[in-house]
Amino acid sequence: MTQHIVIIGAGQAGAQAVASLRSEGFTGAITMVGDEAFVPYQRPPLSKAYLMGTFERARLFLKPEHAYADTGCELLLNTSAKTIDCAAKTVSLNNGRVLAYDQLLLATGTRIRPIKCPGAELKGIHYLRSIADVDRLQPEFATGKKLMVIGGGFIGLEVAAVAAKHGLEVTVFEALERVMARAVSKPISDFFEGAHRAAGVTIITGTGVEGFDGDGAVTAVRAGGKSYPADLVLVGIGVLPNSEIAAAAGIDCQNGIVVDKNARTSDPNVFAAGDVTWHQGRDGQWLRLESVQNAIDQAKHAAAAMAGKPKAYNEVPWFWSDQFDLKLQIAGLTRPGDVQVLRGDPELRKFAVFHLRGGAVAAVEAVNSAPEYLIGRKLIAEGARVAAERLADLSVPIKNVV
Repeated sequence: MTQHIVIIGAGQAGAQAVASLRSEGFTGAITMVGDEAFVPYQRPPLSKAYLMGTFERARLFLKPEHAYADTGCELLLNTSAKTIDCAAKTVSLNNGRVLAYDQLLLATGTRIRPIKCPGAELKGIHYLRSIADVDRLQPEFATGKKLMVIGGGFIGLEVAAVAAKHGLEVTVFEALERVMARAVSKPISDFFEGAHRAAGVTIITGTGVEGFDGDGAVTAVRAGGKSYPADLVLVGIGVLPNSEIAAAAGIDCQNGIVVDKNARTSDPNVFAAGDVTWHQGRDGQWLRLESVQNAIDQAKHAAAAMAGKPKAYNEVPWFWSDQFDLKLQIAGLTRPGDVQVLRGDPELRKFAVFHLRGGAVAAVEAVNSAPEYLIGRKLIAEGARVAAERLADLSVPIKNVV
């Protein structure tokens, strides 16, 4: 009997799963359900080159639409899944259609975390998660306008950098004591904060937003007991996993959909991949990763398991961010208590911070230093032990540190 695999979510993980299922030899029917109007596309360029206007929309798409039909995948766009019946093995869609499945992949991703404070509904307050979000925001970027960015994470700082290049007056509010605090070490935070200030961006840390003022449209941001005039606002305070449909179906969820090393959920016929999953990392700690790497690699492992060729997921996580002329590349996950080793000179805008844990390389944060990032990623995968002094010594080529 022909098998049918249904994929809910038409993003990076969903698209990768289709390709991997075919490469693993699955010949049955595949249906992929996506709630946007577009075929699967890359999200990272949205807050960088696409917002800047230097990256054409056509380049965002992972494959042309006909490629999915060519590989035997039915692609349902502008369609959302409403409920899953694990006992009957069916998915009910918002258009009334019911899909029967043999195996189901949940690649539902995340959604923006809305800000909850007075005035949050005013016109001129933007979020950035989709092509449509950028298309609404981009026309507002005009020289001299005052942009208030709420949240000093990757998205907030990437948008701030683009806006500064466009000549806007940019202010970033970060509730924590330093920017990108959840993602990078203090030396990296300090460096990027300095780079933004040098480019004319005002950064206010340790300050939460109390509300927005305006009559119909936002005209000011209230933060730290002060009022700041605003022409537009970009909110980037994180995302929430789209795990509700799984939880309602009785599938185990915590901070996302819980999966094992084979991307299998608590239901043996249901798998999950990408930003929505709550899974064990290489060091055994449970986590949810919002990254292209995790979406791609976990989708590959889910596809392999669905095709009857399971293999344990144990990949090194990696991330990147482009701000001004600075490329930040990160491999591994930093932890409190890591021994930090600086290699290179931040003053030259080219350096790396290595993190040693038990003498082994556990993470690397590289700024305009691709070799350090690439070798660091390899060292993490190998669990290589390196002396801190050797890592810091620029007279030793990075490829020869071990």
